[in-house]
Amino acid sequence: MLPLKDTVQSRSYPLVNWALIAINVFVFFFLLTLGPLADAYVRVLGLVPARFLNNLNLFEFQTLFSSMFLHGGWVHLVSNMLALYIFGDNVEDRMGSARYLLFYLLCGLIAAFVHIAFNQDSLIPTVGASGAISGVLAAYFVLFPTARVITLVPMFFLPWFVEIPAVFYLGFWFVSQLFNGVLTVMTGAQAFGGVAWWAHIGGFLAGLVLVRLFVYRRYVRRVYVDEYFPW
Repeated sequence: MLPLKDTVQSRSYPLVNWALIAINVFVFFFLLTLGPLADAYVRVLGLVPARFLNNLNLFEFQTLFSSMFLHGGWVHLVSNMLALYIFGDNVEDRMGSARYLLFYLLCGLIAAFVHIAFNQDSLIPTVGASGAISGVLAAYFVLFPTARVITLVPMFFLPWFVEIPAVFYLGFWFVSQLFNGVLTVMTGAQAFGGVAWWAHIGGFLAGLVLVRLFVYRRYVRRVYVDEYFPW
């Protein structure tokens, strides 16, 4: 399934969301221009749990943030930016740009610490905006329970466009992350399949907990036709 867009219209221009997408894309293309040196940059600027815990200093602390803007390949970048494009604008609309940016970075920070906690001996650089974006997905899950996600589903070699309730789509996504995260604990594997599952889980749970603190009260009190708050 490939999500294409949601059914909720943003009421303001998502300046921060577009800026985040632009920065991630710029950094990715910049690394492409470095050729063989790109791998060295990723190792230095990526979050390495064992290095972070055993050599904690100001530079290692900044890798918590620099790693959020690095990606390991085209699929990694496109999938993350697509999710941010679909869900981030509406969350920014409800929070306001400044609060949204703080929320995004805080979810990414918490996601990084959760990943470190479950992979303390890992020497593999962790990169990607997935942890922060997971927090955005959680915020969307809470704020837009009646929204639907227009999804491309290939069936019998033909494209089918299906509207899936956002709570089902995002709920299934989280359950899949949790399943794989538990599997890494049971098997002792680190970042099973090359994916930082616990960063996704940590970011999503952080988003669920923090979302209400970042939403403007005027939005919480007002009911729109495209949303309501059953929880």
